[in-house]
Amino acid sequence: MDVFNVISLLGGLAMFLYGMRLMGDSLKENSSGTLKRAMSKVTNNPLKAFVLGVLVTALIQSSTATIVITAGLVGAGILTLHQSLGIIVGANVGTTVTGQIIRLLDIDSSGSSFLRVFQPSTLAPIALIIGVVLIMTSFFKNSRSIGNIAIGFGILFSGLLNMTGAVNTLNESGVFDGLFARLGDNPFLGYATGAGVAFTLQSSSATVGILQAFSQSGMLTFKSIYSVIVGVYLGDCVTTAIVISIGSKAEARRVGVINILYNLSKSILILLIVTVVHKLGLLDRLWDRTVNSGVIANTNTVFNLGSAVALLPLMGLYEKLGTKIVRDKPVKGGKYKDVSDALNPVFFNTPALALQSCYKTLLAIFSSARTNLERSFDLLNSYDPAVHKAILKDEDEIDRMTDVLSKYMVSFLPHLQLDSHVAILNQYYKVASEFERLGDHAVNIARLAESMKKNGTVFSPAAVSEISILESALLNILDETEQTFSKRDTEAAARIEPLVQVCGELITALRKNHLKRMSTGECNAYADTTFSDLMVEFHRIGDVCSNVGIATVVRVHPELADHEHLYFEKLHAGGDETFDTAYKRAYRRYFSLLHKPESEQAPESEAPADAAPKAPLPEEAPPDSPAQPDEQAPKPDNASA
Repeated sequence: MDVFNVISLLGGLAMFLYGMRLMGDSLKENSSGTLKRAMSKVTNNPLKAFVLGVLVTALIQSSTATIVITAGLVGAGILTLHQSLGIIVGANVGTTVTGQIIRLLDIDSSGSSFLRVFQPSTLAPIALIIGVVLIMTSFFKNSRSIGNIAIGFGILFSGLLNMTGAVNTLNESGVFDGLFARLGDNPFLGYATGAGVAFTLQSSSATVGILQAFSQSGMLTFKSIYSVIVGVYLGDCVTTAIVISIGSKAEARRVGVINILYNLSKSILILLIVTVVHKLGLLDRLWDRTVNSGVIANTNTVFNLGSAVALLPLMGLYEKLGTKIVRDKPVKGGKYKDVSDALNPVFFNTPALALQSCYKTLLAIFSSARTNLERSFDLLNSYDPAVHKAILKDEDEIDRMTDVLSKYMVSFLPHLQLDSHVAILNQYYKVASEFERLGDHAVNIARLAESMKKNGTVFSPAAVSEISILESALLNILDETEQTFSKRDTEAAARIEPLVQVCGELITALRKNHLKRMSTGECNAYADTTFSDLMVEFHRIGDVCSNVGIATVVRVHPELADHEHLYFEKLHAGGDETFDTAYKRAYRRYFSLLHKPESEQAPESEAPADAAPKAPLPEEAPPDSPAQPDEQAPKPDNASA
């Protein structure tokens, strides 16, 4: 036995494993949107879930990846444990597709130039050439990902050819004779060998593929390989369970436990049936027969399909056992812990699922911030310490979720290959900070309400009426912002900017009215600071929503990324028919609610209904330096504004 032949064998193995990994990862990257849609349509029908498991695993070439993703979806609450059962069984069947591809090693091209095309010695260089051309030329949008798939396919078969060449050389030394003879005489040794190799390589497909390569030596018989194949099932599922269990919730860990229970049952069932059938003499013609890669692939497929048919009806029992083995633990954490728990690194290799988790977390952050804003508006009219406390508690959750999401997105970014996925993540990163700021403004408004209560400050009826009009406009903006982000709706985004400009002009009008009331004594000057600070918070809420709209428009129209602010400045300057129409409509709607005498109307409110906006938004204090109350001013017992 030559040491260089061993090196060649190991080198071929390395190429085979790397090719399989590259091909599988690229397939997941390129098909993650399809995968997400497929997973989301799983029903309680075990047969449909089974078919889904087969198809997904055949697509991404890894049962481990399919089950790990399924566990992540269960942990995130997207799938129930019951829905995952069929997928687990289907994934075990789907992984046999790889072996059926590798059986191309057995193609005999003698006398047929057409069949020669399908030999690995021809397919490998063709796939490599196609992959390199696609990566270097970038013919179309996903050419790089598809090129990686082709290169992975080529490397996989190049590694197989290298292994089979080394195996044939080593076979001449007689090194395999005693090894395979012992495996045939001792099925438990074969079972342990298959489990150990699959556990080490973390792939049942790779282990069966290696067995197929070794079959080229002509030394493998059915009796020496069937127990090895069965052992592969246990080794692979143990690896999967370990991956799933790291930092996962109980529901996700149950998926790994059920997969182990299923594969243990499958192993026992197959070994018993093979033993009984062999004792009955029904396997005599096959038992000592030399097998090739096709026989190995077929054996693996029959074992898995037969087990699926026999055990799929019993999956409810495995679900009960999994629930008993993995007990629920008391949930610690905030009310949105389940949302942030969905940010699972398991999804990094399936970007569409990871992005969906980010999207749902952002919606939860916005919903909580929106609720806090509405609560804070109510506190201005009737301060309630319990409501204020609830706002602060939810704000802590908003901050925690934003922090977890930001770290997740930073860790996720290096795993992205498609420009479209990077663009989505960039939008999410910008929007996350904006949604968090909404929560901050709710807290600031609640504190202003608390200060008013402590100081005995109340707003005059006129001021209260005007503030309610402004709050109504802000809630309208928040509605459009939610529609913009949740639906990626550029039409809703276009409606944000006119409303923001109208809100800015409303704030200017409210300030002028407030000054007039102070000059006549209707409003007390001691409450002026609170009123001014409140207008700053309202103005900044509009700014946040505007930024969300801009981020969404840039996401849909990336050509605006380098001059987005110039684009929106042009909108505010007038001349855009859609913007101007929306502005006029909003202007009429909200300024008509300001009931003031004609003589006291500000110039802005005297503008005709069809006038285009000309004036810029009123200037406010810089975002990072909020106006501070006048600490030197005396604080009367009952001041009004």
